[in-house]
Amino acid sequence: MVNPSVGPGGLRYPAAQGIPTTEIASVAPAIADRIGGSRTVGKDPLTNIDAVALAALLVAGVATLAAIRSRRHAQKMEAELAEARTAALRSKPPPPPPEAPFHELAEAVHEAVLIHGERILLANARFAALLGRRPEELIGRHLAEVVAADYSELVGDNVRRRLAGEPAAERYEVEVADEHGQVTRLELAGTMVRYRGAPAVLFTALEMLARPGRSDIGRGRAQATIDSLGDGLVTTDSYGRIDFMNPSAEQLLGRVLGEVAGQSFADVVTVVDEADRRALTDPVRQCLASGVRVSLGRRAVVLTRADGAERSIELTASPLAGEHGETAGAVVLLHDVTELRGIARQMSYQASHDALTGLVNRREFERRLQDSLELARASGQTHVLCYLDLDRFKAVNDTSGHTAGDNMLREVAALVKDAVRDSDTVARIGGDEFAMLLVGCPLDKAIQITDDVSTAIRDYRFVWKDKIFTIGVSIGLVEIGRESTSIEDVMSAADSACYVAKSQGQGQVHVYSARDEAMARQRGEIHWLQRLQQALREGRFLLYTQSIVASPPGGDRGPAMEVLVRLSGEDGSVIVPGEFLKAAERYRLMSLVDRWVVQTALAALGRGALKLPAGRSLSMNISGQTLGDAQFLEFVVDCLDRTGVAPSQVCFEVTEASVVANLEHARRFIGVLHGMGCTFALDDFGSGLGSFANLKTLSMDYLKIDGVYMRNLARDTVNQAMVSAMIKLARTLDFKVIAEQVEDAASLEAAQRMGIDFIQGYAISRPEPLQAAA
Repeated sequence: MVNPSVGPGGLRYPAAQGIPTTEIASVAPAIADRIGGSRTVGKDPLTNIDAVALAALLVAGVATLAAIRSRRHAQKMEAELAEARTAALRSKPPPPPPEAPFHELAEAVHEAVLIHGERILLANARFAALLGRRPEELIGRHLAEVVAADYSELVGDNVRRRLAGEPAAERYEVEVADEHGQVTRLELAGTMVRYRGAPAVLFTALEMLARPGRSDIGRGRAQATIDSLGDGLVTTDSYGRIDFMNPSAEQLLGRVLGEVAGQSFADVVTVVDEADRRALTDPVRQCLASGVRVSLGRRAVVLTRADGAERSIELTASPLAGEHGETAGAVVLLHDVTELRGIARQMSYQASHDALTGLVNRREFERRLQDSLELARASGQTHVLCYLDLDRFKAVNDTSGHTAGDNMLREVAALVKDAVRDSDTVARIGGDEFAMLLVGCPLDKAIQITDDVSTAIRDYRFVWKDKIFTIGVSIGLVEIGRESTSIEDVMSAADSACYVAKSQGQGQVHVYSARDEAMARQRGEIHWLQRLQQALREGRFLLYTQSIVASPPGGDRGPAMEVLVRLSGEDGSVIVPGEFLKAAERYRLMSLVDRWVVQTALAALGRGALKLPAGRSLSMNISGQTLGDAQFLEFVVDCLDRTGVAPSQVCFEVTEASVVANLEHARRFIGVLHGMGCTFALDDFGSGLGSFANLKTLSMDYLKIDGVYMRNLARDTVNQAMVSAMIKLARTLDFKVIAEQVEDAASLEAAQRMGIDFIQGYAISRPEPLQAAA
């Protein structure tokens, strides 16, 4: 095959730019003929070029020149076209920058708009106006620099989190101040956008606190009201993330909004059950999931603060509805009840413990005794009840006074407590009477324990000033088993055994037998039963009165005196209630005694034998048995009608124990007479309080603090703390406070200084017979 690019002698035809070598080969021979065929040119072998080859070179050269000329022409045309385009572009305005739509949109909308990257990139005129500035003055600054100082950290942290893609509040409130100091509250709502190729936050602002002259001043007042609430208020978004807290919530949680905004409620607030320390389910999550209110108000809830401190709260989480009815978030109300629950715990302790000795009191002892009775019936396990009565205690009180007697009782209580096992219960159930419940204890072991107690007290020496006292104790035991019946029967049996022990001489221990009950009743209470029945028939009861003064003096409302019952002895002596009321209660005679007191007192008041200052009232005690008498209410109403005494002149004193024992009758009795105008006082408050909740449901007007707390009030810091707690509780319940058994000037001054409303006791006056008082 012949290569067309190769000429004679093997000479190659050069290819001209853009011209195939095959075309050069076909044209070259014709040109060669015109220049003389195939003659050689020159004699030098290097110049001895074939004519055809030379012609080919000429053709290639011409073609190359033509191609160069054509390319230059094309380049020239392209340059002219480019110049024309440039001229055309110069005659038109430049295209807008990529961010121009944001500027135009921001100025066109009615909302205040700001775009924030690391710094403020754009702010429309409305946003700048809220800050009292021009838009260009905001560009390049940080939003945290232009809000109020209290909100700088909140805003700075929120912007940082949003730009970093971390969870953060999408809506929260801040305050800004213009150059004149006018404060405006704004709600900022932020959303993520891309601006100039980078992430940014697009903020819109809504004015919350109206300026003077604005029509939405109501909204500003609402915000001010929320800020001034004493309860904590927290709002969250639909994901449970905190977006607002009022100042009370910040104080309660120990955190400011800037620290917690954007965090879930459960991450910030830890709530546990106060009883068993069990963590409770997040109430906000429950509320958002169910769409209904979730309340922990009736449960003891402890909230753990950031600093580790705990507060007792009542918590309610309610759903917030959005524009279309969807759940847009939750509002949480936090009510701090730490102080109130502290008082409740104090009162609960008081309800179960003797204030003087710290031992379990009679009410709590009887509750534990009931539990032991039920256990014995169910399992057959045996227990032993011991009844202790001190010997020669009266001599201490009579020769050295109540203060010495109180100190001796404290020391004896400690001796008894040390002599029993940790599982046993020791209680003070009367003035100088104690009881022990030996749980799961065989009788022989119980006898050994009581012998140890008797020996310890016999060897004990009580020193008071220049006197030394020795005392003893008589102890009665009764075994508790399957056949045991009621608390009353068991206590009566132990009391009877103690009576026998005391009759055998001081420092004796006696185990109950059936004969003891008969002997005790025959020698003791049967005697009192006959005397009481005779006194009721012959009218041998006496009325005494004791003054009650207002503190400070001059109070125009409240009790002015209390009527007290006494019994006239056959020898003309006056017998105090402590000696006969126990027998009256055992033989169900208290209702008859109370009827006599009410009828006699109202008759004296109606005929003027008792005179009260204007607006003041007369106090009378009502026993638990009488409250349980369904006919007693009708009796009182009839007495008021017959005597003409105004109900407002009568104040009835009841103990909570008596109310709880006869709850339905008591509520009816109190409700009806209170509605007529009578007032009521809760007597012996602090000595036998049972259910704290009952205080809120009873129509009471006064709390009468038990006299044991008023002894040595000026120097006894424990009594001072207890009295302060009772006063605070009374103020919470809107009750007035009465103090009884205020016996000396120092205690009187202390009671007045602590804010007690009414005072009764020897420091004011001693009880006087009705005739003398009249």
